[in-house]
Amino acid sequence: MTPVNLAIILLVLGNLLASLSDVAVKVLDGGVSPFQYIFLRQLVSLALLFPFWIRQSSTSRNLSNQKITVLRSHILLIGSCCMVVSITYLSLATANAVFYTAPLLMIPLSMLLLNERPSAKKVLQTIVGFIGVVIILRPSQFHWAAIFALGTAMTLALYNILVRKIPNEQSVITTLFWTTLLSLPVSGGLAWFYWQPLTHNEIFWIALSATFIISYNGLATMAYKKAPATQISLAEYSGLIFVVLFGVMWFDEVPDLLTVMGIALIILPLMPKTWLKKIRGR
Repeated sequence: MTPVNLAIILLVLGNLLASLSDVAVKVLDGGVSPFQYIFLRQLVSLALLFPFWIRQSSTSRNLSNQKITVLRSHILLIGSCCMVVSITYLSLATANAVFYTAPLLMIPLSMLLLNERPSAKKVLQTIVGFIGVVIILRPSQFHWAAIFALGTAMTLALYNILVRKIPNEQSVITTLFWTTLLSLPVSGGLAWFYWQPLTHNEIFWIALSATFIISYNGLATMAYKKAPATQISLAEYSGLIFVVLFGVMWFDEVPDLLTVMGIALIILPLMPKTWLKKIRGR
């Protein structure tokens, strides 16, 4: 299996878990402040990572490129806050349609920050996917929460692009551990200011969301270290299928015809050529 194909598989699996994390946030339905949710999620994530991090050698536990790691940790906080707001007020499919503009944003960002040059085919696929997103959003029915969803997309794109500036020698566990740890001071201060009592049920959903999202972050980190962002970023769109299914199954969010058309435009560029030939009957 080529590094690119393996990276795509890792991203698809990661997006499945990220979609389940979104479901947990949707269940909370705004009952927990975004800052409190983010702090507790990061705290649970750190607890999950610590046993794996401490088992590494002292050299492997060291942090490389501190400035980039600090930057990524706070980019993650901003994106997470925007994500909670958008999922609370939008349907899962609509919010995630905006989230998945992240791969579109990664094309120019990878050119700017990493000096990568995407092929004309990748650019065309990106344009097709963007048209699908516009159809789903329908500007005439634009909701203010979509701005927060766009904020999530931008921070996710930056978060994934900047991982390429971290040395390959640094393990995924170490990268995630330090990114999570360095986010706690700011997230903890904001959570303290907005703190409110939590039920056992809310704590359960926050912990579940943390487990899923830290798994996504790990898989995405591995994927973007294995292959250039311009070759695999479209695989991020696979999560849109999952959230649509979950929205129908658990929240009665049945997409209309235009939404389905938009999703099709997003998904089709991801399909291998052999699959598209079978669909056309060749």
